Amino acid sequence: MALRFTKMHGLGNDFVVIDGINQSVTPDPVRIRGLADRHFGIGCDQVLLVEASDRPEADFRYRIFNADGSEVEQCGNGARCFARFVRDRGLTDKDELRVVTAGGLLQLRIQPDGRVAVDMGQPRLEPGDVPFFATERAPRYPIAADGLELEIGVVSMGNPHAVLLVDNVERAPVAHLGPLLERHGRFPQRANVGFMQIVAPDYIRLRVFERGAGETLACGSGACAAVVVGRLWGRLWPNVRVGLPGGELSIHWAGEGESVTMTGPATTVFEGWIES
Repeated sequence: MALRFTKMHGLGNDFVVIDGINQSVTPDPVRIRGLADRHFGIGCDQVLLVEASDRPEADFRYRIFNADGSEVEQCGNGARCFARFVRDRGLTDKDELRVVTAGGLLQLRIQPDGRVAVDMGQPRLEPGDVPFFATERAPRYPIAADGLELEIGVVSMGNPHAVLLVDNVERAPVAHLGPLLERHGRFPQRANVGFMQIVAPDYIRLRVFERGAGETLACGSGACAAVVVGRLWGRLWPNVRVGLPGGELSIHWAGEGESVTMTGPATTVFEGWIES
């Protein structure tokens, strides 16, 4: 069966976006892995599926599948691409959208300059909500990996994140520690792992090893998680620019009890059909 798709990216974090409203799609893991394969498929970090919402308060349902075929709760860069996709394909004429995800309800706003602002909701900080095994909430948690004693911040942005402070992101052991922390036993649903360098109170550099995808050029929810952790540590201001390998995001978080807002670009690369 021929499947119509659009290839998009948010700062190099790339997606295959599929309209599941006007065509029939069965997102089984084998099919997702085939689409995501960079040699035998289209190639992407995640596959995004647009579906009709079954909830009256939402415009669409937004589903996210990692390259390994697993379905996950949240993807911030994907959310921006989702917003541009439904507008560009004529599925809506709204500038402000509400979409249902497995991690909760998202609010998306397409700005006049083409960038998209995403209300990512309030960060979840209790260990059981992440989920993360700990006896009580703390700003920092000790954790052992490969004989090393590390300290991490832990937060859910609709998906679980660990954030590790490093002196220099270019020399950070992302390829080594990323997989170890992603599948650490204290994260029962695995975790996205951020390596954060604080350059100034309003600017950080970040690399993220994503759950089920490996290191990506950008991770929107990871950028939000890093700013939340940096704020909880007293190191960052409410408005922070986050420099990722693929580009820059703007993150705003006023503090506990408030939502995190992420603003950045979404780019269409090409459209096509694939037999799958």
